[in-house]
Amino acid sequence: MDAISTSAAAGMRSRMESLEMLANNLANVETGGFKADREFYSVYTGEDATFDPQTGDASVLPVIESQWIDHSQGNFRNTSNPLDFAIDGVGLFAVQTPAGVRYTRNGNFRISPAGTLITNDGNRVIAQGGGPIQLQPGIPVEVTPDGTVNQQGQPVGQLQLSAFDLPSLNKAGLNYFVPLDGTQPKPATGVVLQGKLEQSNVGAAESAVRLVAIMRQFEMLQKAMNIGNELNRRAIEEVARVAA
Repeated sequence: MDAISTSAAAGMRSRMESLEMLANNLANVETGGFKADREFYSVYTGEDATFDPQTGDASVLPVIESQWIDHSQGNFRNTSNPLDFAIDGVGLFAVQTPAGVRYTRNGNFRISPAGTLITNDGNRVIAQGGGPIQLQPGIPVEVTPDGTVNQQGQPVGQLQLSAFDLPSLNKAGLNYFVPLDGTQPKPATGVVLQGKLEQSNVGAAESAVRLVAIMRQFEMLQKAMNIGNELNRRAIEEVARVAA
């Protein structure tokens, strides 16, 4: 494959990967506490790279070297639901799932039939010390900024708020995060807000603009590949004409 086609193909591949990440971000614009994925571009040099005869520089191709999670805080939305919580600042709620302890910024909780505080998908919210938070249905719930849960003026538990040094968290699906092997949580510095939910930090307008830009870049790279193919076709035809 010629240099033009190779460079265009590499660029198209990186734009397709960007498009997949952007599509996932846009699909989660309304997901509470969702954190957007971003990409980090770099270049690589293959074993068969050609060298500029004047400068000696090797040809390089674009590639998405890695993707990273944007942990910036989203806006807060008032819900007036006493079981909706948001963290203002650094911190995540700890949740016990069948796959182990997971962490989330989505504080859309409810009370299970057994009286424990659970997530919207049925997983148990973890209290300080690792146990559940047991509540009495029908009795008002009040939560203080440090995560202490009260009913009838008496504390019934405290939300376990955890923090991690970044980048030590990976996404685990269902809006959960899982720490890298060996990474231990540390106390969070954020405060709990009751009756609010953190919205996704994906900007719909920004994502729409980036979507258009990526599509235009892809189209230009596709045209560049067509030009490379056309040049190759003409070169073959000229060689054949001379040989004849």
